[in-house]
Amino acid sequence: MELLGIDVLFKGSNMIRLLQGLWVSVEISLISVIISIVLGLLFGVFMTWKNPVAKVISRIYLEIVRIMPQLVLLFIVFFGFSSAFGVHISAELSAVIVFSFWGVGEMGDLVRGALVSIPKHQYESAEALGMSKAQVYYHIVIPQAVRRLIPMSINLVTRMIKTTSLVMMIGVVEVMKVGQQIIEANRMVSPNAVFGIYGTILLLYFLICWPVSMLANHLEKKWN
Repeated sequence: MELLGIDVLFKGSNMIRLLQGLWVSVEISLISVIISIVLGLLFGVFMTWKNPVAKVISRIYLEIVRIMPQLVLLFIVFFGFSSAFGVHISAELSAVIVFSFWGVGEMGDLVRGALVSIPKHQYESAEALGMSKAQVYYHIVIPQAVRRLIPMSINLVTRMIKTTSLVMMIGVVEVMKVGQQIIEANRMVSPNAVFGIYGTILLLYFLICWPVSMLANHLEKKWN
């Protein structure tokens, strides 16, 4: 165990600290996911509008989300807003803002894809039966779109959990930051701690994300 640096985990409260750091990562992810789902649903519907202005706004937003690295956005919100506007935003809130901004774009695109994937003849058949537009969406479109959307949305959750490792760069004491602190504190007595700590963090991320990923795969196979 000393050779792999795992012994460090059992010194003092190191393991508890890692789990507390993991919860910080999960908490930021959950809050960001909830915001992303709610606003992403609205943004996805907005993206289906035929209005040219809506198309331009949607395109610009998506391009920013896809091209701009999350780390750069974190620096802009946490450091940039403070220096440019004198507005102090906590590291945790900065992380939620950035991941929500990213998640809304990703979720919106998923919603748009789910809505436009419904064959046009289903809309026409429902309207021919005398259904109103609201009834068409409630009885025909939304049930099919949700079944296509949920597995992809769950995969977005795992991606967001993994990406929270970036927030250590702006001082959030999450699992990666805690691991770094433990390694630094035990550098002299346990030089191999880096392997044991980061290996444990890898395992913790796996234990969180793997069941979520399996659920997404199960639902996708079931509904297909």
